[in-house]
Amino acid sequence: MSNGQARSKDWITKRRTLSFADGPKLMAILNVTPDSFSDGGRFAELDAALRQVEKMIEDGAEIIDIGGESTRPGSEHISPEVELSRVVPIIEAVAGRFDIAISVDTSKSAVAEQALEKGADIINDISGFRFDRDMAGIAAKCEAGVVLMHLKGSFETMHNTDPDTDIVEEVSNGLQWSIEKARSSGVSDDRMCIDVGIGFGKTQEQNLRLLRCLPEIVSRFPVFPMLVGLSRKSFIGRITGESDPEKRLAGTIAANCVALMAGADILRVHDVKPAAEALKVVSAVLN
Repeated sequence: MSNGQARSKDWITKRRTLSFADGPKLMAILNVTPDSFSDGGRFAELDAALRQVEKMIEDGAEIIDIGGESTRPGSEHISPEVELSRVVPIIEAVAGRFDIAISVDTSKSAVAEQALEKGADIINDISGFRFDRDMAGIAAKCEAGVVLMHLKGSFETMHNTDPDTDIVEEVSNGLQWSIEKARSSGVSDDRMCIDVGIGFGKTQEQNLRLLRCLPEIVSRFPVFPMLVGLSRKSFIGRITGESDPEKRLAGTIAANCVALMAGADILRVHDVKPAAEALKVVSAVLN
């Protein structure tokens, strides 16, 4: 487990600098898709999205992660034009109304570039710069912060699992590849954040092992903030027996606390207020 020391380094994004000197941060999920695994369709309309952002900020979010394409198992790849029509108006409206860091959850460079022009600060790329060869260059040109997630395969195969893989080595090697890709394209280390990609192409045991071994992975990449996304994921439902993602809050909070104690710097969450309360308790115990 982590020794509880807050990281003093900063994460530099397009319009602001995020400091971890005062502890971990919450990234709130705003899905503007009709088919997300958990809250699809609820926030696709502008007014509903803005009300939700306002609530998430009041509850303790410091980053809003806006996504227009579902990455649940079985989801279909959409065109850049469709994705742009979903995310850009909402990013522009959020940026115009609220003083908060905005992340665009996309693996398409065309979407990322326009989102950054309209107010986004961060590219959250689940592919770690694998799906779109132009993404790293756009990140560098626009001076964006980036989240590099571990993923193997294509969009269509990213949820395929290999139970024989040494998942700690696989994830570490994959993250190193993404970091080197970013560096070679001109993205500086202080603009990068990493994500082990729990729930993406991992078996149940591999997901649990990644959480157990998170301190080791954090120690391998000490320069970079570690983002962990556990919220409402199916591996939690398999443990608790809860098939409805919106009823996995208790399991999510437990997993989030484990991640915080293991060194996570950012939690990506749906339920901001309960996550913020849990974060305060963990921080009080560790510090």
